[in-house]
Amino acid sequence: MNKPKRALAEHRRQFDLLTDEVLWLWKALPPRQRLMLGTAHALCAVVAASLGYFGALALGLQQGYWAAITAISVSQSSYAEVRNSSRDQFLGAIIGSLIGMAVATLGHDQFSTYVLAVMIGMVLCAAFNLGAAGRISGTTTTIIMLVPHQGAFWQFALFRLGEVMLGAIAALLTTVLFNRLERRLFGEPPAA
Repeated sequence: MNKPKRALAEHRRQFDLLTDEVLWLWKALPPRQRLMLGTAHALCAVVAASLGYFGALALGLQQGYWAAITAISVSQSSYAEVRNSSRDQFLGAIIGSLIGMAVATLGHDQFSTYVLAVMIGMVLCAAFNLGAAGRISGTTTTIIMLVPHQGAFWQFALFRLGEVMLGAIAALLTTVLFNRLERRLFGEPPAA
């Protein structure tokens, strides 16, 4: 009975060590390189946010800022990281929207139903090993259930989902473009 607890504790310890190593590698870069990487990352995120925002407005969605927020939140330095982050964002938004809508029909004016909805979404994401989708599910449920809005919950949830999708797609496209541009300017990265 004690063995699974030790295995989980060891797993978390190793994960924390890896996280510390990544932070150390970033801090070990010379300031000029950090500045260059940070500038490129910021530019990529702003371009993705702009594409998401104006894409949402062009499609008639009134709150394109959700697409911009999503694009910035999923922006990473590599396509694989953006793809994984976008997948988590999309799955979390779907789960959070569905649970938020379902629980809201039970009584959206009660804080206890909101707490229940967030818990259900986050636990489901953890049970199905969906990475960061649990956080996104909780965030989406919060938006669906606590942000004042006009109209039906299903319509509000569907619009949020569309805006999340636009933001994630904008981040993916922008990252592909920036990675190609980076290779053209600086050559292929050395093989590991």
